[in-house]
Amino acid sequence: MGFFEIVRSANHNLFRNKARTLLTILAIFIGSFTIALNSAINSGVNAFIDNQTASLGGEDYIMIMPEGSVDTIGSMMMSSSDEPREYNPGQTLSAMDQDQLDKLKEIDGIDGENLYIAKQIAVEYITSNDTDKKYIISVGAMPPGDFNIATTAGTLPDRDSKEYQITLEPGYPKALGFESDEDAIGKTVELAVLDPATKKPVTFKAKVVGVQAKGVVAVNGSVVNPALETAMYDTITKYYPAEQKNLAYAVQTRFDNEKYTEQEIKDILRENGFYGMTVSDMMGAIRTFFDVIMIVFTIFGGIALLAAAIGIINTLLMSVEERTREIGLDKALGMSSGKIFLNFSVEAISLGFWGSVVGVGLAILAGSIVNFVVHQPGGFLEVFPTFDLFRFTFANMLPIILTVMIIAFIAGTVPAWKAAHKNPIDALRYE
Repeated sequence: MGFFEIVRSANHNLFRNKARTLLTILAIFIGSFTIALNSAINSGVNAFIDNQTASLGGEDYIMIMPEGSVDTIGSMMMSSSDEPREYNPGQTLSAMDQDQLDKLKEIDGIDGENLYIAKQIAVEYITSNDTDKKYIISVGAMPPGDFNIATTAGTLPDRDSKEYQITLEPGYPKALGFESDEDAIGKTVELAVLDPATKKPVTFKAKVVGVQAKGVVAVNGSVVNPALETAMYDTITKYYPAEQKNLAYAVQTRFDNEKYTEQEIKDILRENGFYGMTVSDMMGAIRTFFDVIMIVFTIFGGIALLAAAIGIINTLLMSVEERTREIGLDKALGMSSGKIFLNFSVEAISLGFWGSVVGVGLAILAGSIVNFVVHQPGGFLEVFPTFDLFRFTFANMLPIILTVMIIAFIAGTVPAWKAAHKNPIDALRYE
């Protein structure tokens, strides 16, 4: 009996008792369906996070701070708002002096020629001629290099332009009275900062050159070009002492990611008294959060598969009992114990195959429908057009089918062993 004949015979024998077999397949289906959806969600979330990271051009981006400042920020973030923290004179936000910046420029692997010092600009409001309302807004300039942010319309500001330019965050075009993101391109908005002496607003007119796409990574809020950033910062700090105007609490730059890994460059910085944070670090907490949730749901799917494995054992044990005389006849005619074991093992694997294929197939159908619905107007992922909640690929679905088939084979070994070791004479006498 060839392999395909064994497979055909196994599937025929399974459906001698259709109700029992279908109930067993249903149990396998539930576990496979659950795990397939969990795997697809995990794949979709990670693909979206990877896409967000890649869209920032963030593979070689790094933000660098004095190591002492990181301790302070970490302490601030971890402290409970219910209890006051005791003052520690060693924990202060320290700025980098020129000697430290010069030292940083000399570190191998760091792009010392393009250190960007992010300026803190307190913008009072933004408005336009198309509305009488004023809105709070956070702005910052793009770091140097190929750092990028996806846009739904237009582009990012030109770093070299002397014209004041801004790329708005999502939602601002409509609030400012423009019909759409595309309609906002080329229009003029007005940003205001406070004069530190008179406390009166000083306004700057800026051309809208783009609108950011919705994402999970926010970089400096709305993005302005260096010319506008410098003009507003100079207004805010015009009465500051010279040594206070260009304090660097953090700098942004690039590192040589072909020569060093992220961990290696961070270790080098730490040896020199600095702390480095990459885009991967910023996204790590989000990724970990989703991974933990997916593990919990996968456990529930595993429990369902465990119940299905018990069902497989029961189904095949019943089949062995029902076919005892048939097994005895096969052995009397010369069929080996190994061939009988193989027949029942293939039946178990077939149960796992059909249950997992149906489970994965319906999961793909259900996930595709949900992906379509949630991206429609009013759907909760309408604002994230590139985020597929369920992402099905051959690479993440095939292992599920194979794993279920292996579980089914293991579950079927006991009934298969029992069938293979029946005494042919006793089996033929069985009533």
